[in-house]
Amino acid sequence: MLTRILYAKLSDAIAQSPAVALLGPRQVGKTTLAMEVGKSHNALYLDLESEQDRAKLAQPELYLADHQDKLVILDEIHRAPGLFPVLRGLIDKGRRAGRRTGQYLLLGSASLELLKQSGETLAGRIAYLELAPFNVLETQALPADEIWVRGGFPESLLAADAARSLRWRQDFIRTYLERDIPQFGPRIAAETLRRFWGMLAHHQGGLLNTAQFARNLGIDAKTATSYLDLLVDLLLVRRLPPWHANLGKRLVKSPKVYVRDSGLVHALLNIADKEALLAHPVIGQSWECFVIENLLTCAPAQVQGYFYRSSGGAEIDLLLAWPDGSLWAIEVKRSLAPKVERGFHAACLDLSPARKFVVYPGAERYRIAADIEVISLAGLALELRKL
Repeated sequence: MLTRILYAKLSDAIAQSPAVALLGPRQVGKTTLAMEVGKSHNALYLDLESEQDRAKLAQPELYLADHQDKLVILDEIHRAPGLFPVLRGLIDKGRRAGRRTGQYLLLGSASLELLKQSGETLAGRIAYLELAPFNVLETQALPADEIWVRGGFPESLLAADAARSLRWRQDFIRTYLERDIPQFGPRIAAETLRRFWGMLAHHQGGLLNTAQFARNLGIDAKTATSYLDLLVDLLLVRRLPPWHANLGKRLVKSPKVYVRDSGLVHALLNIADKEALLAHPVIGQSWECFVIENLLTCAPAQVQGYFYRSSGGAEIDLLLAWPDGSLWAIEVKRSLAPKVERGFHAACLDLSPARKFVVYPGAERYRIAADIEVISLAGLALELRKL
């Protein structure tokens, strides 16, 4: 079993808060992690997709009150939104009895629905954590390119061969479109949404142009925006915002959009293995977004990610904004002999970042200028993790 970095943070959150919400896409490993943490908390597990477990909660106040001495894990909590007022009452009752922490662990596959429901009734009583697919620090025993090609979903990454990995991802996409997504929003034709998801994969890491997506799909821009919002809320797509500062320059204001898991990108584009990926035009953007997603996953929660681009050609692939106001500028290169282009230097003159890095696929760490370090993805991810 691969150890998840979030294990310690989840244990700490349970020890400090009466309720914890663990969010993440389906099949990302939430239940496995929750059960592993639950071993030391005398946990009771209820799957709200199970008819048997839902029947136990026909009278939730009575059933849960009988188990207030345990950590209760409620999986797929969005299936039972009516539980939130009940949980609020039980949490407050537990507090009055002296049990202030470690009462409920809620697992959910969609951020918007869960945050909206729990935020209305559990304010001040719940902590939120997000479990992403495996990152490079959790899979150091595997070849670095394998997690890039297959993505970080456990069943895909650990499949016996490339063909089985691709088949799992294709089935995952189909299941999401036909069964899971209709649970979270208005009825959307599966084929239309699949085409939209595929367009995002072709457009991986590009600037958001909702009007162009809408024209290609034959729908209006408002509908295209709702499709994108849904995929973002399901934690499958990321909108990377542009950095804005009063620099007296014309800056790009549209966010970048990309499918967060590289393995899903390759499945959407029918890229079967590394050889096929190396010959595909998406290779550069796939690698760049893979690096960005891994760094954002490994960075401390209070660090915000942006990109920077001006009309004059100044550009930084990833800009990390720290709570103290300092910035880290990160350029992503697929070459083993990376060179920094003029646009990166121009952007650094605009922003004066505290540190500058070039992430490349090699292993050695060295300087190409007095203030610019070339570093591996795992090396920079580890540095962020230590902070």
